[in-house]
Amino acid sequence: MDALRDEEDAAAPLVAAPAASRRSPATDAHILSAAFLFVFSAYGAAQNLESTVNTKGDLGTVSLGILYTSFTLFSVVASPVVTRLGPKRALVVGSSGYVLFILANIVPTWYTMVPASLYLGFCASIIWVGQGTYLTSAALSHARDNNLSEGRTLGNFTGEFWGIMASTQVIGNLLSLALLRNGKDGGSVTGKNLLFVVFLGCMIVGIVLMCLLSKREEKGHNGPLHSSFGAMLKYIVAPLKDRRMLLIIPLMVYTGLQHAFVWAVFTKSIVTPVLGISGVGGAMAIYGAAGAVVVCIGYWIFDLWTLFSYTNSLNGSYCPGCSPILVASFLQSNGWSTWHSGSATHRRLMGCG
Repeated sequence: MDALRDEEDAAAPLVAAPAASRRSPATDAHILSAAFLFVFSAYGAAQNLESTVNTKGDLGTVSLGILYTSFTLFSVVASPVVTRLGPKRALVVGSSGYVLFILANIVPTWYTMVPASLYLGFCASIIWVGQGTYLTSAALSHARDNNLSEGRTLGNFTGEFWGIMASTQVIGNLLSLALLRNGKDGGSVTGKNLLFVVFLGCMIVGIVLMCLLSKREEKGHNGPLHSSFGAMLKYIVAPLKDRRMLLIIPLMVYTGLQHAFVWAVFTKSIVTPVLGISGVGGAMAIYGAAGAVVVCIGYWIFDLWTLFSYTNSLNGSYCPGCSPILVASFLQSNGWSTWHSGSATHRRLMGCG
């Protein structure tokens, strides 16, 4: 009986059957996208400044390293946590870490930044699982309510979300460009605290929007996350048995290295010596705009490949969706949201959600 319960726990779907909701799923998708726009416009710009405004002892760079190490470790258990909380509550709880991180930057010390970074790693792991779960549930519900193709509807919802997410680099960094000023000595910077207070206000607006989301899960999980450690371990290791997942890992590693270079090295060692700290916002806004353009092109390509891959799958194609992933791997150097768009299409075509 225990073995059977373990198998059931490991196989439990993260997305429950859509429940009846007074608000349309499309409206919820719009609200979710707007909430992430406010939260990540602030966080993205703050992240770009970490290595340049918190330079004492490389506090900013070390904090980012701690943050993403924590993110990686907590991602292992993020799915069962979101299953327990429900996607809406996971989104709200997850956003609290971003607020705490911004608050820590107003008084940046090792005693504020390190704990805030550790906590944000946990929050980031559950907010992104919650986002994918909630958006998928809303898309499938909308498709069933309107007799639409689930794959195309999920693609449309995902396209809207990541298109808006691509604009966060532009909006947040323009705020940074407008409010930061290089000091008279050329090394200091003024307007930092005001900028982070504005970022804090943006995040509060985003959290309020998340609280307005409908509860799309049919029922919550009130029992234990898993009946045993072994069941949770099977749940974690299962994707690594898929050869296609193993082939994607090098792309993930490359993406991480690219992000580390852009957020820590490019802003500090290339942009700041030429434009000063106040110029980081302008440079990264241009970077974000380029990413947004690539996302638009990428989604058009993915739509074509979705149709092509479904057609091939009917004719016995063994790996529908592989081509969008390959296209994404070339395009994602201009914007990490393109990677998400390609991987979302790939998962959908493989029947993984």
